[in-house]
Order: sequence, then structure tokens, then C-alpha cells
Amino acid sequence: MRRRIRNALVRLLAGATVGALAGLAVAQAAPSATAASGAGSAVTVSGRGEFNDMKFTVSQTTHLTSQAISVSWTGGTPTTFAGSQFNTDFVQIMQCWGDDDGTVPSDPGPSRTQCQFGASPTTDRGGWPGNGQDDTRQIFYSADPTNYGQDDRYGATNPNAPGEVPFKSVDGTTITRNTQNNPLFNYNTTNEVDFARTSADGKGQEYFEVQTANEAPHLGCGVPVTTGGVTKPRSCWLVIVPQGHLDLDGKPYADQSHVNAGSPVSSTNWKNRVAVKLDFNSVGTNCALGADERPTTGSELVADAMTSWQATLCSEGKVYSYTEYGEPNTRARLISDGSTGLAFTTRKLGVDQGTTAPSGTTTYAPVALSGAVIGFTIERRPKSTAPESVQRLAGTKVESIKLNPRLLAKLLTESYRNSTWGSVLNTGVAKGYGWAKNNPAGLASDPEFIALNPEFANLSVAETPATDTDLMTSLGHTDTARALWQWIVADKDARQFLAGVPDDDGMRVNPYYSTNADLNPSGAAFDPSNTDEYPKNDPWCTVPPNSGAPDDKKQCMTDFHPYVDDMHAGALHTRRADTLWKSSWDPLATPPAYKSVGPQTVGSRFVITVTDAASAARYGLQTAELENSSGKFVAPTAASLAAAAATASGSGVAEITPANATAKDAYPLAQLVYAAVRPGKVSKAARQDYAALLRYAAAAGQTSGSDPGKLPIGYAPLSGKLRAQTVKAAGALLHYTGPSPADDGSADGGGTDTSGGGAPGSAGDTGGTGAVGGTGTGAGGAGGSASPSASASFDGGKALETTAAGNTPADPANPLRYAVPVGAALGAVAGAGAPFAGGSRLRLPLRLPLPGGRTVTLVPELPELSRRLRRLFP
Repeated sequence: MRRRIRNALVRLLAGATVGALAGLAVAQAAPSATAASGAGSAVTVSGRGEFNDMKFTVSQTTHLTSQAISVSWTGGTPTTFAGSQFNTDFVQIMQCWGDDDGTVPSDPGPSRTQCQFGASPTTDRGGWPGNGQDDTRQIFYSADPTNYGQDDRYGATNPNAPGEVPFKSVDGTTITRNTQNNPLFNYNTTNEVDFARTSADGKGQEYFEVQTANEAPHLGCGVPVTTGGVTKPRSCWLVIVPQGHLDLDGKPYADQSHVNAGSPVSSTNWKNRVAVKLDFNSVGTNCALGADERPTTGSELVADAMTSWQATLCSEGKVYSYTEYGEPNTRARLISDGSTGLAFTTRKLGVDQGTTAPSGTTTYAPVALSGAVIGFTIERRPKSTAPESVQRLAGTKVESIKLNPRLLAKLLTESYRNSTWGSVLNTGVAKGYGWAKNNPAGLASDPEFIALNPEFANLSVAETPATDTDLMTSLGHTDTARALWQWIVADKDARQFLAGVPDDDGMRVNPYYSTNADLNPSGAAFDPSNTDEYPKNDPWCTVPPNSGAPDDKKQCMTDFHPYVDDMHAGALHTRRADTLWKSSWDPLATPPAYKSVGPQTVGSRFVITVTDAASAARYGLQTAELENSSGKFVAPTAASLAAAAATASGSGVAEITPANATAKDAYPLAQLVYAAVRPGKVSKAARQDYAALLRYAAAAGQTSGSDPGKLPIGYAPLSGKLRAQTVKAAGALLHYTGPSPADDGSADGGGTDTSGGGAPGSAGDTGGTGAVGGTGTGAGGAGGSASPSASASFDGGKALETTAAGNTPADPANPLRYAVPVGAALGAVAGAGAPFAGGSRLRLPLRLPLPGGRTVTLVPELPELSRRLRRLFP
């Protein structure tokens, strides 16, 4: 009873907050997501001056959104180091805004004051590879510069002390001091590449995170601007500054006792800059103002596809909101209230424990084929004993690794020795953790992993909670998590490991995850076959070794291995090489607290995550080859996803199951996403709009590409049979003749339905509606997070007017001015009803989805408050 009261009160407060902020959110503009590939817009440019032998290739320069692009180069001189610091011949990359400054007619580019650079760490720089000038905006004034890093404009007021190149924001805000940690961008938010290495062969490559005005409002990239009566998204620049081994006089640096490189935004280094123009998709409203909005909700697997399709559908007057929910929760919502509209799921209604399929008609249509992937950023750090051939690869990226189900089981069950950080030290082993003593410290030193990936025998990895001892995973119940556990339990070796049988080298499972109740300290067996989340079962807590934190400031497993909001966030943080672990104790903070040390140091990064194929492609992650049921290691490609889809089986909505994906080239974690509609619960007008969405998804929406409206990279186009099923389902919605609500143009009404369908290539009909079957995987439970959204979801409301520039409009002289107070009232009502709406747990942080896939945090994650509430209300 106390738990119900607690949840009701918290939800009541949260609901009121959500409603209030919804009134603010509706005025925001929406970007359109695209894939991280645009080979047709790749650009190759030559270096300048002493770097004229270098050629730089940028993989995509148009239709950009928040994503990663590849920057590669040839013709360089190999990078050298001074200890751990980059010394000579490296590359620096940044994003800038503004028009051509006219200083180099042969190579147009922006002013150096308008580039996001210089936010290197201000503390904990012991292992940082910068010298304080080459990674900042710090310069030394000289009217007649003789050395790189000197500047003939800034710093003149005090030539005897370092000066700074100011940063000017797109709104005119100018920062002239303390630019290294300024209010607009810092080490945790900047996308600058301070150091990129050139290998022994003169080549190099970096993945650069492109930021729109949503991520970097001070750059304003993608915001619609009007010039000469023409409105277009604001273009920006990618600027590359190579650093060499010669000084301004063309001779090698005279003083070799220290790193000589200076700031890339100094006037001397800026003369060598190379600029490439970047064109963005609009960060603004893409849909007709006042158009009826049809709500869609559900699987994150369809997020990138929906946000891309919406851009084209808007031009046809069709506006579809999309709100991300975990699939189990999505099914529960659609069962309890069919008027919620169209839902995306990978399994049919009623399959989850404790749920029953509704009576009446449910129409299913396959819309997207994607899957879960293990994405990673891993850079080679050779051991001192490694052969020369390996040493020459230092700092380069590992392009592929092989993983089998047992290795994933080890990661997800926190079974590596250093996962329970501090439980095994040189001074002894904590009580109850003897099982960990002889386990490998992490994945990279696991003999089973090395047998599949031999090069790691010569690589060194700092095996901590921030690297290879766990996977970065999302919080909540999802069909993706269920699919991953189903893949694990389908493997005999993995099942035996979970049951307590050591692997061939003696590694044992963390007993808190043992499927043997006699071994599990909780007294109950872990049941992965019915798990659809990534639990952190081990209660281990400690003060991190050598942190200097007081004894009462312990960290637990959710601190060592924090959850991310969703798979998209996991991909982004893996690209940034930031696992979010707050590992550094700051006694000077108010109050003293743990803080994040930020992204890992270039050249030795190691981060792995569970994400989806589209997010991995969007952020340029490498992906693992996974062992399928035929014993072959397969990468997630369009062909391997399609091969898996062909193995789908089962009545109703057929599913791809790892055990049955026996095709030699089938990717084991492929998933097919369905649109599910209960036509008797929505109006005729809504059925017509949903039919239009399905027809688009089955036709132009299956053409791969990076342009808005296309199928983003990371999805496999549906087969002809699956498209035919979708078209048939669209027709069934149009010609539905059963009970339905009043035709008021909304997705409201009453009534119940039944689901039906068939395996791929067939269609079942129930109650006059084609209930089209297909493939998928899924899970029970509820949860998920709200994230990517093509436009804000207000349950079938109107698309509200925003300014073309994406600015918040002035207080309107219409009912919109009452959005905040009315929203708060409605939110309070919603909060009161939330405990009875099917979700069993409140999940923090609580976020409101904004247009275009952005979210605003309404109630932050408060671990200490949560722990105290659990003690107060057990």
C-alpha cells in the first residue's frame, strides 16, 4: 500500500510537470533524421602549404543531421609522440558556423572565432595528450610571428602573458576569457577532435560527430534562415587543421625538449586550415501548420525510419507523431486502449505474460527490418612486447570483433573480475566474491575472446568498469533485450555457464545471475528465458579504490555501469567513448561529489554497447560479428538481416528466433517491426491516414538512402512478399466495415479487437480486416523510454505553429497562451491515473519527447533519492 501511495504521489507531481512543460515544448521545431551515409556527397580536398601532399576525404557533406561522418586522409607524415603527448604530424578537426570570411579565395571557410574548439579537460590532465596550447584557444601575441601557435591579432594587450582567441556564437554572444570551460560548450559536449593520428603509411581516419542546432545552439547548424527571400537550413563548416614537424621557417623545430605545437585557431596554424562546407537537413518544422496529427508509438527500432519518412509525408499533408516506448509497454497500452492509434511492435498482442489479446480485429503490417547489434569503439594500444607489425598499428581502430553467446553472457552478468570494481584487490578478496578471483579482468584478456580475436593477445586494455568489463545498455523492458537473452539461452555453452559450469579456462558466472537457485545468493534462479531487460542483480557497493572518497560515499553497480536512456544514446556515447561513469571524487565541489572524467583518451579507447543497426550506422560504430545457430559469425548487413527474416516462423505474427535462424548467413539478432492498429477503435479518417503511412512504408520508404524520406542505412529493405502484406493491410484499413467510433477525425473510440495473421508471405483475415503476419522478437513487461520523435505527440492534436527560424514564438493571442497552466492541470490528472495505466514502475530520469527526436528532462535521475525512497517505502 505504501509503495502504491509513493508511486501515485511521485507520478502526480511528475505528471503536472510534464503537462506544464508540454506547453513550452509544442513551440519547438523538429529535425528530420537521416542515415549516416551519403556516398554521393563525399568530398576530397587537398592540404595547403607544407601539407599540400595530403588529401582529406569527408564521407558525407549534405543532408546532415546529428550523426557521425568519416574524415580520412592520405599523404601525411607519421605522428610522433613525446611521452604520452602528441608531438608532431597529427590532425585536428572542428565544426564552425558562418559565411566565408574571404581570407582565402581558393579555399572558402569561416572565421576562426566561430569554431567549436578548445574545450579540453581543465583538471585530471595527467594522462591527457595535449600541452595546453594545441588543445585550447590559448595563443601568444607577436606582431611578426616566428613560431606556430603565435598570433598577430589577439593577446596584444598583454604580450608577456598567454592570450585567447575568442569564440563568437551565432547569436552574437562572444566569449573572450576562460574559453576552455565556457558556458556554451565544454569537454563533455564538444565534438572537436583534438588529436587524430597519422599511421606509418601516411593514412588516418576519424569519425566526427556532426552537431545540429539542437546539440550546439551556439553554432546554429540546420536552423532555417532567409536570405534574399529564400529560406534554407543554415550551412556550417568542417575545418581540418594539420599540425606538422616544421616551424614557420620551414625547418624542424629547434627545441626538441618539449611539444612545440600551438593552438590550431592561432593565426599561424589557421593559415594551413582546410574547410569543407556542410549542408544540413532543416532543424525546423517540416509539416504543414494546422494539419491533423496521427499518433504512432512504440519500438525504438523504427525511430530513424519514421523520422526520415515524416519529412516526405509532411509534404503530402500527413503528420504522424512518433513517441518511443518499450515494445511490451506499447502492446499493453494498445490492448487497454486501442484509440492510442498505430503502434510499432515486433510481437503480436497478448504474448506477454499477464496479458490477453483483445477481441475484435487487429491489423498487422511489416514496416521495417533491422536488428540489435553490438557496437563498439576500440583503438589498438600495443603491448611493449608486441611485434613491430602490431606496433605500427598503434592508435588505429579495430574494425571487427567476433562474439559468441557465452561471451555476451559474461558481459551481461557482470562476471568479469573488474566488473565488481574493488571486490578483488591485491590486498584480498571481498566476502562472497571468491568466484571472481580467478576470472579474467575483462573481455580483452579472456582466453575465449582472444581465441576468436587473436590480435588482442598483443594489445593492452585498461580493464575497468569504463572499458571491457560490461556492455553499455539501456534501461527498460524491450523486445531487443529479450532477443539478446533468447540468443544466449539458445546456446548450450552459454546455458551451462549461467547454470554454474565453468568455461574451458575456469571462468565462473557471477552467482547473482546463476540459473541454479542453489548457487544464487538471492535464493531464486535467474530466468534469462523470460527476461526482457538488462538487470544489474549484483548488490555490490564500495568506495572505488584509490578514489580518495570518504567511507560513506560508496558506489554500486549502477554507478560503475550506468544505464543510458535508449539504444540511440548508447550509440552516441560509444562514438564519444564516454561510458558516463563518474569515477573521480571531487572534494572541492559543493557539496563534494563524484564527477565524470569525460570521454576516454584518444588512442586507447574501448567502449562497447548494445544498440540498433540504424543508430550504429548513424554514428559510424563498428559492429561485432555474432555467432548464429549454424556456427557462423555474421555481421549485421542488409543481406544477413534478410536471410534471418526468411527463417521467421510461428502462427499469427511470426517471429525471428535465434534458435530457428538456421540459414548459414542469417544474422541472429535481426528483428522485424510491425505496425499494429485496432481499426474498430479509431475513426475512418484515422484509418485512412494510417493506410497512407503503410503504403508509403511499403513503397518509397523501402528505398535505401540518406535523403529525407528514404530508408536510412541500418535497415534492410523488406522483401516483395512482406511489402505485399503491408499493402494488403493498408487496404484492409481503408475497407474496414466493422464497429468503429464516430468519424471525428481523431483516433478516439471504443470497442475491442482480435489479432490474427500468418507467417511471412501470407495474410490472415479476421472480422473483415487483413491481419498481416510477419516476423519479430519480443519480451514481457513494461517500460521503455521516450525519445526520437518526428513531431511532438499530443494524442492526435494539431501540429502547432512555430517560427521558421526555430525560435520560440512570442506569447500568442490565442488559446496557446494557456498551454502551460492547462497542461499542468491535465498533467496532474494524468499523473494520478498513471499508477493504474498498466506501467508497474516509475523510471527516472523522466523525459518529455520533443519534435525531431529530442527530449527534455523533467525529473532527473536521482540515485540517492531513489535509494532513500526505497528504504522509506520498502
